[in-house]
Amino acid sequence: MNMQPKEEVTKKGMRKPLRILFKTLGAIAIAIVLFLAIVFIVNVFATKSDQAKIVPYGQHVSVDGKNMNVLIQGNGKETIVLLPGYGTAAPALDFKLLIDELSPYYKVVAVEPFGYGLSDGTEKERTAENIVSEVHEALQQLNINQYMLMGHSIAGIYGIDYVNKYPNEVTAFVGIDSSVSTQPGMDAKLPTKMFGFLKKSGLQRLVVKFGGDPYAGLPFDDYTVEQMKMLSNINSNSSTMLNEMDHISSNFKGAQGLTFPKDLPLLLLIQANNEGVKGWIPLHEGQIKDSVHGKVITMDGEHYLHHTKYKEIAEDVRVFMKEAK
Repeated sequence: MNMQPKEEVTKKGMRKPLRILFKTLGAIAIAIVLFLAIVFIVNVFATKSDQAKIVPYGQHVSVDGKNMNVLIQGNGKETIVLLPGYGTAAPALDFKLLIDELSPYYKVVAVEPFGYGLSDGTEKERTAENIVSEVHEALQQLNINQYMLMGHSIAGIYGIDYVNKYPNEVTAFVGIDSSVSTQPGMDAKLPTKMFGFLKKSGLQRLVVKFGGDPYAGLPFDDYTVEQMKMLSNINSNSSTMLNEMDHISSNFKGAQGLTFPKDLPLLLLIQANNEGVKGWIPLHEGQIKDSVHGKVITMDGEHYLHHTKYKEIAEDVRVFMKEAK
């Protein structure tokens, strides 16, 4: 009778579980690859479908050899230029509720910077200097030379640069929960590569699909919501937006030496309870302390105040501008 050595029996006994483990890991790897491939292919076709369903709005203006989309509504004697916060995929539609409130009294111009809304993307670095220059060029092309600048979120950073570069054109600045250059946490390194992977792989669309509805309970009509969601799938985390994300820290740092001109009417409409940024109200009070016509108004609401407080914002702007004259 042949007897196998004990060591050989033990090795053979170990090989079987290892083979099972490797086969299991291989099956999991294949499943992951197939899943990612399906997600990628579905995203490609869904993106083409979204692009075909987008209904144009506004008008194109030639800036730096590319098309920048601008929506103009209202025929008032005074003009308001609206600038979006970072990542707002369809600014002219996102501002719709506020535009409808303002346009009976003002000419409202909603600018969609490169990479936003129906504007082209660009490979030009998304520095505050370039963004401000491009927006200004769009307004020049439209022969808009005197206007109130109204901006949401990061437009507070671009806006303070803008009013210092073009003081003879801007008649007032209104911030909608606008960013302040010295607010804490803006020197953090952001994971742009991860966001880029989510975008290119199609996982971003999947995450959005199974995430919460950002427009639930808001007074947007169904058509506008559908258009905004499709534009969000197309524009969010595009190469242009990710380039801007890469410049957020340096853009905030570059604005730290700037202040709003003392004689420029300055109205800051901000969240009453911003738990995410320490000292949110004092930061804005600091911005108006030297202004001849400066005012901070707090509002109960989320960061996108113009989604819920559009009536109040429009009224506050009208009252403030009358007081400042």
